[in-house]
Amino acid sequence: ISSIYAVAKYTENKQFIVPVQANIWTEGNKYNLRTDWHFEQFPQLTYGLGSLTTTADGYSINYNYVRLYQTIYKTVSTDFYVGLGYNFDDYYHISEVNPPPGDSTDFRKYGLTPTSVSSGLTLNLLYDGRRNSINPEQSSYANIIYRTNFTFLGSDAAWQSLNVDLRRYINFPSSSKNILAFWTYDWFTLSRKPPYLNLPSTASDTYQNFGRGYIQGRFRGLNLLYLESEYRFGITHNGFLGGVVFANAESFSEGTSGRFEAVLPAWGGGVRIKLNKFSKTNICLDYGFGLHGSSGIFANLGEVF
Repeated sequence: ISSIYAVAKYTENKQFIVPVQANIWTEGNKYNLRTDWHFEQFPQLTYGLGSLTTTADGYSINYNYVRLYQTIYKTVSTDFYVGLGYNFDDYYHISEVNPPPGDSTDFRKYGLTPTSVSSGLTLNLLYDGRRNSINPEQSSYANIIYRTNFTFLGSDAAWQSLNVDLRRYINFPSSSKNILAFWTYDWFTLSRKPPYLNLPSTASDTYQNFGRGYIQGRFRGLNLLYLESEYRFGITHNGFLGGVVFANAESFSEGTSGRFEAVLPAWGGGVRIKLNKFSKTNICLDYGFGLHGSSGIFANLGEVF
């Protein structure tokens, strides 16, 4: 099943966000076309680098952002694909708003500039056993993306990264339609320094979903390890209403030592309301809790992963 997601959002934090995202399959699943375009006009809180930052470290940054990611995958055998892509990130009008006094911020130490451009090619390996990415049933998924940025393509710096996205969906109990789902999303900087705003951060995946329990951008670092599990179950016999419980944990490498020194758990639950029986699209409303009083409502169209 192919899907296209497009929306315009304006938040009470004065953030303007326009994503256009598509996952298109050609006839016979010979090709898979993936589009991830964004325009964002943001104030956003940033807390510095690593997993040891506190809420007291937070202050606002402003920026505009244009993202153009395009990838094409070709079938090499059943459910296996190889792909090539182009990724472009343009941050501009970047500024700090009332940063903490005294020592310079992690952003300044890392390298604060008014603009930031990353432009590079990606090599992609994909296994996708799902028949419906909007609401997966028992299946597996694996996507490995190697990205290399080139100055001759307009990038401010040449840097490389590796992204590993693995998912498993199991009927539990086996005789039911309930799903026990597992997700790991790991991001490694292989060489050089990506721009600060290009670093992996909470909810920096394609659909800005990982890390429920913490605000977007709450943690940031050169490298990321992430694991989540969710149990999806029906409430009504006709499938109109369902529920989930979930738990996750993330860890970011520290800016000074480069090591993973803390694990940041979160947990919560939510409801699922069937929007479309054919595509099995759910409206997802979750409430998540993290450490140190972090909590919030998290909404999605289609399952979180």
